[in-house]
Amino acid sequence: MGEMMRLEGKVAIVTGGASGFGAGIVRKFAAEGARVLIADINLEGAEALARELGQKAGHVDVSKDASVNQLAAAALMAFGKVDILVNNAGVSHLPAALDEISEADFDRVFNVNMKSVYLTARHLVPHFKARKTGAILNVASTAAVSPRPRLSWYNASKGWMVTATKSMAVELAPFGVRVNAINPVAGETPLLKTFMGEDTPEIRAKFLATIPLGRFSTPEDMGNAACFLCSDEASMITGVAMEVDGGRVI
Repeated sequence: MGEMMRLEGKVAIVTGGASGFGAGIVRKFAAEGARVLIADINLEGAEALARELGQKAGHVDVSKDASVNQLAAAALMAFGKVDILVNNAGVSHLPAALDEISEADFDRVFNVNMKSVYLTARHLVPHFKARKTGAILNVASTAAVSPRPRLSWYNASKGWMVTATKSMAVELAPFGVRVNAINPVAGETPLLKTFMGEDTPEIRAKFLATIPLGRFSTPEDMGNAACFLCSDEASMITGVAMEVDGGRVI
């Protein structure tokens, strides 16, 4: 037998877990012994990944209170507890002048990237407080730290997420609950095309030139960082927004 897996005995919920960085986090958590509820608006995708990994899938629209409430209840019914919550679900608007983004696009970014963090906290923090333990991880973005033009309201939503992380961390620390964030740079995920406007070799090369390590973030990179921050190895770490970005924001 090897050494004990790092998330042995832990139960995790990962929102937006069916694809992209979320799926990378789900795969790593499962490999490290966690029982994972893969929560996504795309239930079919979540179920496919759950079947592959022997985990559970659940439908959620993270912008809707009733849907998040239902997810939390389903998790507690299925597992009896939740130890880790990963707020990974996120969207962006297409690159455009900040005064030309439609109200509908703004509202979508606000609801999926920001309100979701409030809603999952509303329905899961009481459980964490009662058990005097828990780890929350918010998947923010380098956009929070080093905003690029034409993604203004997306950038702002991720800045909000980082401040929420620090605020939650300081308030929940007395309850033994840790709250951290990771800041990926863009990666090979469904959102890449959205960030770049269009995906051409020229635009990719220009984008990669801004990353000192010379590659995009991968789902595996996020899984590794998330696993550490949500494990007991990070028991003294709370309120950080850790760049996982190949040096992009330096």
